[in-house]
Amino acid sequence: MALSCSTISHRAGSCGYLPHSFQNKAFFRTHLLLPVSPLGITIPARPNFARLITRIAAKKNASLELTKRPTTPSILLTHLESTMKQFQSLMAVMLIFIEIASPIPFDGWQVWPISPAEAVLYSPETNIPRTGELALRRAIPANPNMKTIQDSLEDISYLLRIPQRKPFGTMEGNVKKALKIATDEKASILASIPAELREEGSVLYASLIDGKGGLQNLLQYIKYKDPDKVSVGLASTLDTVAQLELLQAPGLSFLLPAQYLKYPRLTGRGIVEFTVEKVDGSTFSPEAAGVAKNTAKIQVVLDGYSAPLTAGNFAKLVVDGAYDGMKLTNANQAILSDSDLGKATGYSVPLEIKPSGQFEPLYRTTLSVQDGELPVLPLSVYGAVAMAHSDVSEELSSPSQFFFYLYDKRNSGLGGLSFEEGQFSVFGYTTIGRDILPQIKTGDIIQSAKLVDGKERLFLPPQEN
Repeated sequence: MALSCSTISHRAGSCGYLPHSFQNKAFFRTHLLLPVSPLGITIPARPNFARLITRIAAKKNASLELTKRPTTPSILLTHLESTMKQFQSLMAVMLIFIEIASPIPFDGWQVWPISPAEAVLYSPETNIPRTGELALRRAIPANPNMKTIQDSLEDISYLLRIPQRKPFGTMEGNVKKALKIATDEKASILASIPAELREEGSVLYASLIDGKGGLQNLLQYIKYKDPDKVSVGLASTLDTVAQLELLQAPGLSFLLPAQYLKYPRLTGRGIVEFTVEKVDGSTFSPEAAGVAKNTAKIQVVLDGYSAPLTAGNFAKLVVDGAYDGMKLTNANQAILSDSDLGKATGYSVPLEIKPSGQFEPLYRTTLSVQDGELPVLPLSVYGAVAMAHSDVSEELSSPSQFFFYLYDKRNSGLGGLSFEEGQFSVFGYTTIGRDILPQIKTGDIIQSAKLVDGKERLFLPPQEN
């Protein structure tokens, strides 16, 4: 999917290795806008289908003409034979539609050979997070009891979106379930926190149960049937849950392959703050009651739990000042950094993607989204941050070139998934300054990039002489 710089030379002066769909909007129109059946299953167009319908219609007309003639025995026999053939043809068409629309294979039926290019594209399970905060919270490798509490509370977020009468009874059941687990499993939850952090964990645990933004307060908001207070209380409770989970996961929960131990790695979370500057005299739109400025702040949370090598290499480059003064390019659905650091800077780290439900990342391989494989850190989130592909191989990430992904549901595939989902190493999300991203234009620069949190979790192997 890596393209040469000539592909976007009309928009940028730097060479960018972007996914093809960022460049070629015609791809969406010609390859993926397929008709949808009443069952919600995408069905490829069949060029021969129109001719088949024409032949059936012709037989039907012939049959109608036949019924107008004198019904002599021979003519009646001919009519019955024609009717039987028509019935068989109609049955064949019905079976074709059933075979297309049903996910269950009809073994033994060979009504119509289907080429691989025309195979039915089924919609995968697309229950993926739609915000960076949710994706980052789900990516924390924490105590199973805490994850069950988290899942129960996150279900309330979906219930709050119901436009009509809110199911407050179901919400109350979810909170009571979370409260029971938190109470019954207190010892297990606190025991999973390292000893040196247990005092902090005890304070957070007490806040989760009885604090201002805790479960007991959330339960009261639900009983009052106040959706606004429920929403605010839920956000506060989930934030406490995430803080507890981060205490339970002080490092990586898996071992890296031996061949990658020579690379920098981030063994947890980190935060990078970008200061972006407009150099053409224009300004960024100010916040409420703010003053328009030619600089703006963007904050990105790096996730070393799911992409330790990719996040580690990026964090090292930030610490080294590699991105200070770097030019940015607006390339349709992405804000792309320049790629002029040279091959001597950074590492050509392997493509690194952790699939949902898996214990550790996969290396040098993409995910098959159509087969139901989804990443822990999805690209289909506005403000996702990922490395571009290397110009050498798509099995490698670029040593230094990264991009902010401007996810747009209107340009997505089945289930709202990006067409590039599972193809790039996502290593973090924009959590502050998402409103700044669409204002960045080609030629704007990164005035500075700083690792403001997580430097103690950045492991740098000894330099080889």
